[in-house]
Amino acid sequence: MEIGITTFVENTPDPATGKLLSPHERMMNLMEEIELADQLGLDVFSVGEHHRPDFIVSSPAVVLAAAAVKTRTIRLSSAVTVLSSDDPVRVFQDFAHVDLLSQGRAEIMAGRGSFIESFPLFGNDLNDYNSLFAEKLELLIQLNKSEKITWQGHHRPSIDNRGVYPRPYQSELPIWVAVGGTPESVVRAATKGLPMALAIIGGSPDRFVPFTNLYKDTWHKAGHDPARFQLGINSHGYLADDSQKAADEFYGPYAYVMSKIGRERGWSPMTRPQYEWMRSPEGSLLVGSPQQVIDKILYEYELFGNTRFLLHISVGTLPHAKVMHAIELLGTVVAPAVKKAVGEAALQ
Repeated sequence: MEIGITTFVENTPDPATGKLLSPHERMMNLMEEIELADQLGLDVFSVGEHHRPDFIVSSPAVVLAAAAVKTRTIRLSSAVTVLSSDDPVRVFQDFAHVDLLSQGRAEIMAGRGSFIESFPLFGNDLNDYNSLFAEKLELLIQLNKSEKITWQGHHRPSIDNRGVYPRPYQSELPIWVAVGGTPESVVRAATKGLPMALAIIGGSPDRFVPFTNLYKDTWHKAGHDPARFQLGINSHGYLADDSQKAADEFYGPYAYVMSKIGRERGWSPMTRPQYEWMRSPEGSLLVGSPQQVIDKILYEYELFGNTRFLLHISVGTLPHAKVMHAIELLGTVVAPAVKKAVGEAALQ
């Protein structure tokens, strides 16, 4: 199993002090986080796209290009690229640049987006939410396979036998489809033979088993090579040296962000009892000691049979030193133990 990190590069006030980092300082912290993950041998670092003040990255490819020249082996992915409101030609070109700079370590995680700010910003109609993604994903797939392309759709000007450059270092860029639990999206990813990344950010993980089973069944019915099957699970979480320390450190920033988003969407504010249930063995949060996180990753592996796990550490802005320590624990304690257990299970 691949183990890595995903982040939206939040920049929210410290709940205790009210301090807000400058965007420059938050970005420099991010570069150090990616470098450390690479040095520790983690497999993937992914950066999300947003167009709002509390998440500072609007162009993951630009940030990943910077990370490409500061790292050696870690794969560099978006999480996600909001393909519905972007131009697939530019997305492909941008990530081809990342791929060239990283010598073949770039990936695209394409999604419809859980926030809608980018749609009016770039002149897209939210009534076309589903059709925009379906059409642009198809174009991105074609761009990935062919140097020259002829294409016609409804949401973008046609292309008549034009070359798209540069081409990536890899023969094709890995394109993942990010899914939040919509069956239509699951079937689309499996039918097209694309890896799927499933975000589990609330409730109980076992309620997502029907989605992963649907993905596996559709993959096999479509006749795709079983050796190419890839399923990723993305979950919120945090590690410290002991369980109580992790719970106390993560709660303030996490509750701030989730309550703020909740106000926007009509949800109830995050409470400490709710948080404690979510980090229980049955809940979606992976917050605790390294052993607790190991146990929960392996629990999810038993449920889903996933080939990749990404931990979303920085839901709200934590002190940089604590984030770095959490990454260190993930790379030195959690990842080796999980990979050993999964390897042993595969031999049985």
